[in-house]
Amino acid sequence: MTKIRVMSPVGEVRQERFTVPPLPGEWEGRVVGFIDNTKHNFDQLADGLGALLREHHGVRAVVRRRKANASTPAPPELIAELAKECDVVFAGSAD
Repeated sequence: MTKIRVMSPVGEVRQERFTVPPLPGEWEGRVVGFIDNTKHNFDQLADGLGALLREHHGVRAVVRRRKANASTPAPPELIAELAKECDVVFAGSAD
């Protein structure tokens, strides 16, 4: 009789608790970052939002960094870089 080994695709669920700081009341002079998750059209979404933030809200600069792919988390060094450069960072998704 042949044995079949069945593997479970269910991973370990971990929960982290953290407090999300409020968005700034004033955007003028701020640097805004976007984490590009490599999904189709994210570049257009980030470019459009970045332009609106600069033109209508006085954002000083927009920084965009790209992850390796949509299914993996951003590497710690990318997060650290954005934390040093930016006042606010948005993780993006588009299709």
